[in-house]
Order: sequence, then structure tokens, then C-alpha cells
Amino acid sequence: MVIASYGHDHDEYLRRLIQEYQSMPFNTHVIVCSNVEKRVPAGVELVVGLPNNDPWSLPFAHKKIFAERAENYDLFIYSEDDTLATEQNIEAFLRVLEVMPTDEIPGFLRYENRPDGTINFCDVNGHYHWDPASVVRYGKHTFAFFTNEHAAFYLLTQDQLRRAIESGGFLVDVHRGKYDLACTAATDPYTQCGFRKLVCVSSLDDFMLHHLPDKYIGTRFGTHQSLFQKQRQALMQMSQGASQSDTFFQVETRLQDAWYSKDYYEPVRPEVVKEIPNSTRAVLSIGCGSGETERWLASRGAMVTAVCLDPIIGACAQGQGIEAIWGNPEEVKRRLAGRSYDCLLLSNVLHLANDPAGLLGDLSYLLAPDGYCVVLVPNLRKVKNLVGKIRKDKAFQPIGNYAQSGTRDITVPALREWLTGVGIHLTKSNYLVGGDKRKLSRLALGLADPLLATEIIVVGRKSPN
Repeated sequence: MVIASYGHDHDEYLRRLIQEYQSMPFNTHVIVCSNVEKRVPAGVELVVGLPNNDPWSLPFAHKKIFAERAENYDLFIYSEDDTLATEQNIEAFLRVLEVMPTDEIPGFLRYENRPDGTINFCDVNGHYHWDPASVVRYGKHTFAFFTNEHAAFYLLTQDQLRRAIESGGFLVDVHRGKYDLACTAATDPYTQCGFRKLVCVSSLDDFMLHHLPDKYIGTRFGTHQSLFQKQRQALMQMSQGASQSDTFFQVETRLQDAWYSKDYYEPVRPEVVKEIPNSTRAVLSIGCGSGETERWLASRGAMVTAVCLDPIIGACAQGQGIEAIWGNPEEVKRRLAGRSYDCLLLSNVLHLANDPAGLLGDLSYLLAPDGYCVVLVPNLRKVKNLVGKIRKDKAFQPIGNYAQSGTRDITVPALREWLTGVGIHLTKSNYLVGGDKRKLSRLALGLADPLLATEIIVVGRKSPN
């Protein structure tokens, strides 16, 4: 077991991890990699030094150690110093590994304990989600791929480590990949060594790791167990023969850190819902995630139909006065044929569509005369992105190029043209400027808002017959 432990802030957690590992009925060897000297218990090896000058490079230190000792051990664990694994976790890994293909590895999810006794799944947030097409049964076990492969921990057998090294993707220089430096070191076996991480959802309790600080509770990093369990139930139903369905369309971008991907857990946005009149009776929401906005609209008395991103996250939105449907665009179009709505809502999803103008055209037939269309999109022309492109920063160059990044640069003039073309008159557009940029916006009398805003909201109204 190699544990990355930077500085002294987590020394209390580190001692707990070491105590847990040394209490297991295995012949264990614990190594702590740190940037500083620190006291460690007897029998624990301390390796001091960073792979390079970047403090975030510390997690990469374990790779050389694993490679040098690849023939000496049966199992290899890498962990950050605040993520607790137990004997139960290791035994479960070995048990399900027996029924899995050799190119797949059982994976783990982290959780935190909330003060009320419930659980927060801290790896389940933002654009990370279950892949509906990945659900599979091996023996009596059900597995699925969760797109956040980082759990600050991984476990490999000797054979898997050997294959990872032979792939050429393991012993590599410190680098940033799909994730930041620290997370990249913990996910390289999955992202560039030929393995796929699958979570055993049928025995999930055995594949949960306690994130000891419990620090993400109440933040945007995490999902309450009530929402998570609905997704797990949907996964189990799919494994038992429930019909699978395509996703609406690709909503995770190919940009660094998946910038501008759709947030599956998007909160209610006051600046958005205020544009939907209180008298609205029927709302069609395109690209619904966990359904916070849709539930809010339903509680206000509207009949809400949610076109969900996929059937797994759709399980969170079902019920509570919300009709949840999913499928590819053609399936959705077929299921909505002949209906009429007073409002169409597209929140941070239009810029991810292959043909946004065509999508608006298909949806316009569902909007009743005098009905409203509310569109929220990210402002890809904000000053930070423009400066990044001028500097030829490779992270910024693909932004807005759909073929390269999966994002389209959508502007107010473009939206006006597309909406006008389908009989929807643009009545309002607003650049949403937040945080420390608001003072500058006021000083510039709003003239700089197209460069300062993070998002753009437009409202259109369909012409009467």
C-alpha cells in the first residue's frame, strides 16, 4: 500500500489508514510518500521527495515504487491519505474480479457521513454520470461505468500492474490528462493503460470508501444518498431486462476538465425561472438532469414534462408531478408529437447540440401561440476564453469548435436568427455577470457585459396564429 501524504494537515487521517491496513489479516507493507519528513509507525516505510517541482506531482511518486516491486506482492493499493479502505473492500474486489473480463477492474466510490446519519456521495457531482449503455451482469453481479473514474484510490493485482506497465501508459512523466495532476495519477490505469473501471452496483456497500474529512457536505461536490439510490435502482432494473434507451445527445465536452459540460445536478436558477410567467400551465424542459428546476416549477403549479439526459438520471426526476421521458432526439420527437406547451426551457444544453438551429426548429412546433421560449447558454466569448485563444493556449483553442470540443459558440444574434426563423420573436436578452465582475460591469455601464458575462439568457415569444 502506497499512501500519498502532502504536508501535515492530514496526519490524523494518515494514522487511521495505517492502523486499518496493519490490522488486516494480510502480510502488508505500507509506504508513505511525502514531501516532508514525518513520523510514521513502526514497520511503515517513508519516502520523501516530489517527482518534480510541482507540489501536485506527489501522487505520481507511487508509480516508480510499484514498478520496482512489481514481483514482490500479490496486490497493490494506491491511496490518498484521507480515503479509508477496509478489509471488506479488498475481499469484495477479489471476489468480483473472478467473474470479470481481464480488461476490466472493479472500482470504488467515495462517500461522506452527514450529521443527520445519511450519506453524501462526493464523487457524484457536476457532469459525472452513469453510462446507461455500460450496464452488464457477470454471474450474479451487476456492474456499470461511472464517468468519474477518480476515487483517490485504486487496487491492482500483480498481473494487472504488470499489464499496465507493459501498456506504456503507466510509467510516464508527471502529466495532466482527463483530470488534474493529483487525479490523473490515480486514474492512469483506467484512462491510458487499457483497463476499464466498473463499479459493482449490486454490492455497492462493499465498494464504498469513506472520505474521512467529510468536507464536501453542503457543497456542490456531492449527491445525497436519496438521489443516488434512485439511480442505483434504475441501473439494477436495466440489468434485469428493463428496456434501455439512448441518451438525448452527448453532453460531456472534450475540453480540459470537461469545461461547459451539462451539469447533471443543476440547481434552481432564480434568474432563469423568473423568466417563466407564473401563469404558465405546461412546461417542456429539454436536457433535464436530476430535476431540481423541474420540481420547483411543478410545485408552482405547472405541468412539467422533462426530456432527461438519460434514463439513469431520469429516475431522479420521475414522479413528484414531473413526467420524465428520455431517448435519442428521434425517439423524443415521436413521444412528444401532437403536444403543446406554454413554455420551452433549454438550460445550458443548446450549445452541446450538433444542430442547435434544427433542434429549436423541431421544438418550435410544440410551443403554443404566445408561448415562451427560455434559453440559457454559456458565454464562450468571455474575455478569459478570448485571451486564452490569443495566447494560443491549447486548452482554449477548441472552445466553440464543435468538431474539436463538442461545444458551439452561441451568440445573441445567432439565437435571434434561429428563433425568428421558426416564428419565435426575441423579446429579451441578458448577459449574466457574476461575482467580482459586477462592479466592473457597472463602471462600464453594461457595455463590457458581452466580455464579462459567464452566461447568456434569452427569452422569445411565439407569434400568435
